[in-house]
Amino acid sequence: MLMEVKNQIKVMFLSIKYATMREMINKVSFIVNILFMILNNAAFIVQWIILYSLRNDVGGYTLNQVLLLWGIAASTYGLAHFLFKRAFTLSDTITAGKLDAYLVQPKNVLISAITSDIEVSAIGDMIYGLIMLAISGITLTKFILFILFTICGALVVTSIAVILASLSFWFSKSDMIADTGNNLIMHFNTYPDGIFKGIAKILLFTIIPVGITAYIPVWVMTKFNLGLMLIVITVTVFMVALAFAVFYKGLKRYSSSNLMMAKI
Repeated sequence: MLMEVKNQIKVMFLSIKYATMREMINKVSFIVNILFMILNNAAFIVQWIILYSLRNDVGGYTLNQVLLLWGIAASTYGLAHFLFKRAFTLSDTITAGKLDAYLVQPKNVLISAITSDIEVSAIGDMIYGLIMLAISGITLTKFILFILFTICGALVVTSIAVILASLSFWFSKSDMIADTGNNLIMHFNTYPDGIFKGIAKILLFTIIPVGITAYIPVWVMTKFNLGLMLIVITVTVFMVALAFAVFYKGLKRYSSSNLMMAKI
């Protein structure tokens, strides 16, 4: 069992390595994509800096906490889209019957499908996240927690994308649901949770788990809480297991497109 898991992880990183090498053939385009993503993110932070010049806090967050929130959000998004880019278009792959190429391989179907390509600009998101961490005030403990929460957040976000995409096994046009769900998570995790009230706040800690991917990590890095950290880790493990279960349950209903494709 452990050997199988080890082999799957090795195959996954080899797939990511070769995808990165393909993208780096055009080095100018590779670097420009990364730089423009960093600049794009920086433009939004300027708005927050201007806002904080007028008031001391927003939703109970200081400027440093907002910078940390943006750092976590950017790094989570970046890592998820760099390692698991195809998870966010998996619905189209299922609907079009293009899983055939992965079914004939002696590898985990889901892992093979979602790690078969990378998003170059996502590297810029990860770099930007580290820059925000440095500006907000970095310590060794905060850095370790930042990496931990980035990994957990990326796994949760990817798991949700897989679960929503897997609805395509049962329902047609479910790609709209998947796209909406993915966009909601990315949209809300850059705003302080204090500005949300009532049902909206409950949704952000349940159905739209921004609380797990962004808010709780900021709280723990601001004032360490072991209990909250364990909650994030537990939810991450649960979401990953659920994603695999839902995908493979749906895979039993999969209909091939009969496309003759080879995946190298």
